[in-house]
Amino acid sequence: MVRRCLRALAGALALLVALPALVAAFFWAQAAGSPESWAKSLGHDALWLGHAWVDGRRTETDVKALAVRLRETGIKDVYVHAGPFEFDGTLRTDRYANAGDLLKWWRAELPGVRISPWLGQKVDHGLDLADPAARQRVLDGVRDIVALGFDGVHYNFEPVTSGDTGFLDLLERTRPLVGDGPLSTSTPQIEPVPGMLPLARAVIGHDKYWSQEYFREVATRTDQVAVMTYDSGLPLGSLYRGHVAQQGELALRLVPDGKALLLGAPAYHDHNVPWGDAAESVAAAAEGARLALSRHGTPREGFGLALYVDFAATQEDWAEYTASWYRP
Repeated sequence: MVRRCLRALAGALALLVALPALVAAFFWAQAAGSPESWAKSLGHDALWLGHAWVDGRRTETDVKALAVRLRETGIKDVYVHAGPFEFDGTLRTDRYANAGDLLKWWRAELPGVRISPWLGQKVDHGLDLADPAARQRVLDGVRDIVALGFDGVHYNFEPVTSGDTGFLDLLERTRPLVGDGPLSTSTPQIEPVPGMLPLARAVIGHDKYWSQEYFREVATRTDQVAVMTYDSGLPLGSLYRGHVAQQGELALRLVPDGKALLLGAPAYHDHNVPWGDAAESVAAAAEGARLALSRHGTPREGFGLALYVDFAATQEDWAEYTASWYRP
């Protein structure tokens, strides 16, 4: 009995050692190679903006200063935080009290850059997307804020379970509200290999990944998806580069032609693990995106990086964006 217990313990320990090594080897292999010279920004990048732009803290002077920076980039879309929704789905108008002024200043300074409200809420112990009444209140709020003159809408509900039909219904019913403008959503990472989704769900308690099938379902119902490739937990920049490359390859196969695809780039420095800031960078994300595009074989219209987030981005982050993606 003692021997059997010791053998079982030894086997479990061996698995604990072998599994991280296998994961590291997998992403190290994904990071191999050099990108093609043509694999870079085509002017379809995006930027998440914080809440200060719609609550009165940012002024016309701030918009002018941001415009100077953005004119030297490939950023075509910005998502300005204008929520969150209440847990019942209501979007309070005082959340975006200064949006009208922002839009006026924005049109004057950056008429070629689309601006959408970034709207969402926690959906594990918060907003219930399975509730039809809550979804209707979400739609009512979207209708009101888009009417101010925003170009489209960008959703960020977390964590949406892979296979969630309420979210699919919400996307379908949002489409008519944005007219010709972009319907966009951020997404979790795509299941890297079969079997990872249920394992991660068991360990984390929610879906860190979406199945490839569900990711495709979401992509077909939107104009643009932004994969949140950051917070990977990987300890090295080379492994994170491989992770972004692999996510990009999967997404390029799954997002239909004519739809835009963005890969999130971590322009922030408060990761949940102590090694996160050293491992995850805008440069590593850009290098992974370039590898994914190179392996795809041809330039892809609507493919780009989405920088998260303006108020945390440093001069180094912007320099990495330019040197590694915009003008490599």
